[in-house]
Amino acid sequence: MIKVLFVCLGNICRSPMAEFIFKDMVKKNGIEKQFYIESSATSYEEIGNDMYYYAKEKLDEMGIPYKKRKATRIEKEDYKKYDYIIGMEERNIQNIIRIVGNDKENKICKLLDFSKKPRDIADPWYTGNFTVTYNDIVEGCTAFLNYLKEKNEIM
Repeated sequence: MIKVLFVCLGNICRSPMAEFIFKDMVKKNGIEKQFYIESSATSYEEIGNDMYYYAKEKLDEMGIPYKKRKATRIEKEDYKKYDYIIGMEERNIQNIIRIVGNDKENKICKLLDFSKKPRDIADPWYTGNFTVTYNDIVEGCTAFLNYLKEKNEIM
């Protein structure tokens, strides 16, 4: 089983969107039983809060199913638990490493590192543009799934 943790600052916009988008992708590919997929934050700011209203609205618009959830924070032990710890931007990566320690197994990366155009995914909490963020997350999740297929990590 491939264990994936998507991470952003507050775990109310980007990382839960990535969690549910990727869950939908693997389900549509009939491989959901090969994955354990979650999301978390690097900060304590939103702990316990559900996904942000506009993130849910964007997922609804795109037909991506999701469930009520509570924001959680990544913990040091998560490094051992997950195969991939995927941040949305460079600041997330720095904070993840600060929390879990060094990345000796190379598990930590940015989502769009898997794409042909690596870059940060903008935080829609600040930009207000959930469409751009959604499109970037889909691009990254698609590239990540293709990466796993190329590496023969999934059947």
